[in-house]
Amino acid sequence: MSERGVLRTRLDALAREVAKFGVVGAMGLLVNVGVSNLLWHTTDLQVVRASLLATFVAILFNYVGFRYWTYRDRDKTGRTRELTLFLLFSAVGAAIENGVLYTATYGFGWNGPVQSNVFKILGIGIATLFRFWSYRSWVFKALPAKDGVGVVAQGRGAAEQVPVERVPVERVPVEPAESVRR
Repeated sequence: MSERGVLRTRLDALAREVAKFGVVGAMGLLVNVGVSNLLWHTTDLQVVRASLLATFVAILFNYVGFRYWTYRDRDKTGRTRELTLFLLFSAVGAAIENGVLYTATYGFGWNGPVQSNVFKILGIGIATLFRFWSYRSWVFKALPAKDGVGVVAQGRGAAEQVPVERVPVERVPVEPAESVRR
């Protein structure tokens, strides 16, 4: 495949990934804003505390969507590591998201219902950029390339494979099977 074809395939794969991330994120946005508004209007919780609770409900919702739909073809071997990193990066995203709301509410006194929703959504937008980068780079890692072929895109039930540049791998000596004790 030509370099242009490989680039096109990779861009198509990225576009599909962004679209899937966006669908899960949009549903998470609805959960987040819905729970925030529910808490703001039915409890005496302060604006940012209610927003933090809603953010963590949305984080749990999003994990299921990302793991089982957006990144279902990614490495599934280290679930504890994956969940730990997901929660760590989600917490940073929550700090970004709710930091915007906190600044608007307590720094500028903009705490009306419309203002709270506007700054909640603005914070979510900024945090989403961070989350997309961190999830795809660190949490839901791509499977390693085998035999010079890497999975870069999913197409109608089967993964598309394209040649990737071979990277020399350091070989580790392995003892013969007979010498292994049982």
